Amino acid sequence: MIDYPRRGGPTVLRILLGAQLRRLREARGISTEQAGYEIRGSHSKISRMELGRVGFKERDVADLLTLYGVSDPAERAPLLELAKEANTPGWWHRYGDVLPSWFEVYLGLEEAASLLRTYELQFVPGLLQTEDYARAVVRLGFSEASEEEVERRVQVRTTRQKRFVAPGAPTLWAVLDEAVVRRPLGGRDVMRRQIQHLIEMSELPNVTLQIVPFGAGGHAAAGGPFTILRFAEPGLSDVVYLEQLTSALYLDKPTDVDTYMRAMNNLCITAARPDDTGRQLSRILSEL
Repeated sequence: MIDYPRRGGPTVLRILLGAQLRRLREARGISTEQAGYEIRGSHSKISRMELGRVGFKERDVADLLTLYGVSDPAERAPLLELAKEANTPGWWHRYGDVLPSWFEVYLGLEEAASLLRTYELQFVPGLLQTEDYARAVVRLGFSEASEEEVERRVQVRTTRQKRFVAPGAPTLWAVLDEAVVRRPLGGRDVMRRQIQHLIEMSELPNVTLQIVPFGAGGHAAAGGPFTILRFAEPGLSDVVYLEQLTSALYLDKPTDVDTYMRAMNNLCITAARPDDTGRQLSRILSEL
């Protein structure tokens, strides 16, 4: 019934299972209130399940499948197996002591994405940071963190990066405001190594890097950084990720996604061409 990805951890599996349960419920004309009553819960619990925002109990899934008229064992088995796998922790759960729950959701989506388009105006994106630069960013945001905590946060970033240089790597398209590569975060030597790393990463076939020069003036995405995640699986819609200091927003309504997609496309037009990125960064490197 579902061809679901084996990577992405519980986040993606919950979203896929929730979407399938919603389709089954709507096909039978059953309300969320009726479904909630069947599993001794509320309509809001059904809504959270269908959005993939909570874990699944196999008993609840079995009861809902019965309510929705799915009685064939051959049809029930894949969904019950999916419910079991949706509760399997992802690699990032080892870092639960330093990761907020709202960011764990993002890591699950990032792990399953086939394309990430990101815009940054203050920091180099985490997927492109060197270890020294990452330490400087972590210390800036968590000034009271112990050295052990800093290193664990850096480890999360380096683990995320491994997928983008491995066989079958997803595509990363990053647009950076020029201020990102001009601000000497961590000091001159750290920044020099970071810019050299950006030059090397921009040469990878799955990485596109563009810089919006100061001379470009204002643009549609001046409000702040954002990331658009796209998935190869047809059961997953695009998601826009907006990170805040103590939480994050995940937008998947088509109207919201379209607005951010237009802003991203406009940014790519405003920014210097990708084939000029290496020269831009080399020039900045020579000035440090």
